[in-house]
Amino acid sequence: MRYKMIAIDLDGTLLNDNKKIRKENIDLIRKINDNGIEIVIATGRRYWSAKNLTKEIGIDIVIMANNGNIVRKVSNDRLLITKYLELEDFYTLVEQGRKKGFYPIVHVNHYHEGYDMMIEMDIDDIKYSSYMNKNQDRYKQIDDFLNYKDGKVLAVCFSGDIDKLEKFEKMIKELYPAKYSSHIMSKLTIVGGLLEIMHPLGSKWLSIKEYAFDKGIYPKEIIAIGDDNNDIEMIKKAGLGIGMKNGSPKVKEAADIITDKTNNEAGVAHILRKILKLDI
Repeated sequence: MRYKMIAIDLDGTLLNDNKKIRKENIDLIRKINDNGIEIVIATGRRYWSAKNLTKEIGIDIVIMANNGNIVRKVSNDRLLITKYLELEDFYTLVEQGRKKGFYPIVHVNHYHEGYDMMIEMDIDDIKYSSYMNKNQDRYKQIDDFLNYKDGKVLAVCFSGDIDKLEKFEKMIKELYPAKYSSHIMSKLTIVGGLLEIMHPLGSKWLSIKEYAFDKGIYPKEIIAIGDDNNDIEMIKKAGLGIGMKNGSPKVKEAADIITDKTNNEAGVAHILRKILKLDI
């Protein structure tokens, strides 16, 4: 198979545990790019953070941030895809969360205004379960989410105990079928469990497929690599789905192949070198 695009997750995949990209990964990505295969970054991170973490790669890439709900090209920050929650659907999540004692961190597209997240309480409030911290930047504290009117909500994130988050997610799905897409992240060790709720068409895979289609690239010509539960769909549906050795059990179950090295050992470079038969 002649692959034409590779979608790579960041945390736990391209990044090591110190949030750096190992030189082996950088060198191989550059080589792949030189060979005419497009690299895209597909991450749950906000665009600003992902752009800064990948700038060392030194090539003009497309970043699918916030799990594909916003897509930009790094050379000029040009918007390619946006998927915003309807305001009424956003308000519903806020109200239902409050009933269960959940208070979300809200990801928004206010990149050029200098903030990417919104909170209601103090940044170090225990309800945020270390998702936010005093060193956090590019956030805005507002009095009440129900007064937000700009309509640029990308994701609503609830942190806390995984069992409680699973019950809340199940309730939302039962009350509002097909209204949202969601997943629970299980490998964010500092944060703990994290439930992300988004636009019903908000997913890494759907944005990858949409972007690739415009370039004449078919799903079978795409490789997808990831480690956590928000990567499962793209791993299942890409032409070749790769799970990281350090990935979640569900990711490994979904993957066609699993790397023999972890994110701390440049597992991405090692597996892609074998698949693409590159000498570097």
